[in-house]
Amino acid sequence: MLIRLRSKDGNFRFQFEPTSDISEVLAKICETSPDADPKTVTISNQPRGNEILVSTLKGRNLKNLGLNHGDLIFVSFKSKASSSVVEETAPSPNVVPNVPSGSSSAHPGTGTRPWELVKEDAVDDYWRAQLGKIPRGRDSRFCKHGANGMCDYCMPLEPYDAAYHKENNIKHLSYHAYIRKLTPKSSDSSAFLPPLNPLSYKVQSQQFRMVDHLEIASMDIVDRFLQAWRKTGMQRFGFLVGRYEPYDKVPMGVKAVVEAIYEPPQQGELDGLTMAWPWEDEPRIKELASHASTPLSIVGYIFTDLDPTPDDRTKNVYKRHPQSFFLSSLEVVFAATLQGLHPTNSKSSPTGKFASRLVTAVLTATEDGHVDVSAYQVSEQAVAMVDADMIEASVEPGIMRVKEEDRSQDTARYVPDVFFSFKNEYGLEVKKSAKPCFPVEYLLVNTPSPLFRSIQFCIENRPGLENQTLERAMSELSRLDAPALVPGQDTYKKKDLAEWLSDFHLIAFLQTTQLFSIDDLNLLIKIATSPKLLEDPSILDPLLNTDSWQTLMTFTREHAPARPGSSAPVRPSSAMDEDIPPEVFDQIAADNAASGSGPGIRICPHCTFENTHAGSDCEVCGLPL
Repeated sequence: MLIRLRSKDGNFRFQFEPTSDISEVLAKICETSPDADPKTVTISNQPRGNEILVSTLKGRNLKNLGLNHGDLIFVSFKSKASSSVVEETAPSPNVVPNVPSGSSSAHPGTGTRPWELVKEDAVDDYWRAQLGKIPRGRDSRFCKHGANGMCDYCMPLEPYDAAYHKENNIKHLSYHAYIRKLTPKSSDSSAFLPPLNPLSYKVQSQQFRMVDHLEIASMDIVDRFLQAWRKTGMQRFGFLVGRYEPYDKVPMGVKAVVEAIYEPPQQGELDGLTMAWPWEDEPRIKELASHASTPLSIVGYIFTDLDPTPDDRTKNVYKRHPQSFFLSSLEVVFAATLQGLHPTNSKSSPTGKFASRLVTAVLTATEDGHVDVSAYQVSEQAVAMVDADMIEASVEPGIMRVKEEDRSQDTARYVPDVFFSFKNEYGLEVKKSAKPCFPVEYLLVNTPSPLFRSIQFCIENRPGLENQTLERAMSELSRLDAPALVPGQDTYKKKDLAEWLSDFHLIAFLQTTQLFSIDDLNLLIKIATSPKLLEDPSILDPLLNTDSWQTLMTFTREHAPARPGSSAPVRPSSAMDEDIPPEVFDQIAADNAASGSGPGIRICPHCTFENTHAGSDCEVCGLPL
């Protein structure tokens, strides 16, 4: 086979056998570059980085090294004169020559490359053994072949297909889909993740994420963690102990399943906490977790950021949202530090380590004041910038500050030019310098939100605290004006209805009412968990057309509180109803719906007595209803 060599002396081509030893390649290099010192010759598959000393590859043949016909090898070396000077000035014969930090050398004495020694997680072994392609069914319009045939319209898609991700609202590629995208189709060698450019730095959103979903094995775990905050009002921190599993909602996806929360020593405060660092018990907890029936590990950490509202202590202040921040700059620096300390074993990296699967989870308030879990990771750019001491937290939580360059001898710090880009009001991409600061959002990789958007409906099996009744559901549907919504109608009320319907407890309750058929109930839960539900409420239209929904709306119209009309009374005394403003009737109807009053109860607009009889006059004041 033909192998091409490129060095500072020129380009050369040589014929080798796949079983040829690497020493034959070294001989050709020394033949074309007589001044090269054989001890310093390195080879790589790219112009910069991934250099491996040839002297550490003794006994390896070209096929074993993954070289194929036509491959190009980049050769670098030191001249004999310069290497002899280094040997003369060396203080000790035991000093090992300095190897650039970006290079990857083989394991001493064995010639084994670092990525061949690592043991990946079980979920990585699973996805490496799978094709990972996205299956597609036969297209009835375009496929003209038989049932066992295949064409361009039904052949499986690659796991990194951009159109599929856009259609299903998947923002980031999964880790293994990203590797597949980098792997050349004509080569069986591993995909090496590209190094960072130290000359200039463009801060941009990361294409992939290491974890695609965070799953809590039982909400009792979170509830138990929240008990300390409920009793003391102090914020808490804990490490998430769990495992990684395949996630089928994203092509070649990975999810973190939390089985327990371990709380390290800490001192909570009303608006923060102080924690002992480094975590001394980490090795012990990791060792203990690894011996579980299903081996566990540290998959992330969680902390609370809850502040009860002054007016209602049962609700919390909604402070983390798109108009403020999701993670503060200080939290991003902390997350980057922890992710840098917990890299992921990877056979696709020259060093055997790449990125981190450590998830940052925040227990914070939602828009309606309830408590929910939000999960994030910071990008590899954030980890690298914190490791290089380039950025620091600022007073403004949503802004990250770029440090000034320092050329003093003791505290020298090199900070390259940092840029970030954004789209202006005209839709044009603008490149701007990140000094002195830039938005934190450029360093975040968010883990998808839960499938269900609402937790407003009563939870089952809470007698005395919350009672699930059909009347309560119909009252809420009446408040949302659901009976008046029709397919094809574009209104904000449809978005409110879509968000309210996206509640697992509500859907499970509707199943017990026998109002929904099995097919219509399956359609309801499919629509309620759609990733585009809140962006495109027209997704509700198929549900609004079903017979089960129409039946529910009929019951809602019959049981909804009727607005008293001024034309109802027929006696002359009804003239006093004209003095009652229409807003009073609206308020009574709204209060009646909110209180979940049962059917047949009518509130008198004069004395506010709740009448249960079918007559036209109030039982207390005698005035017409």
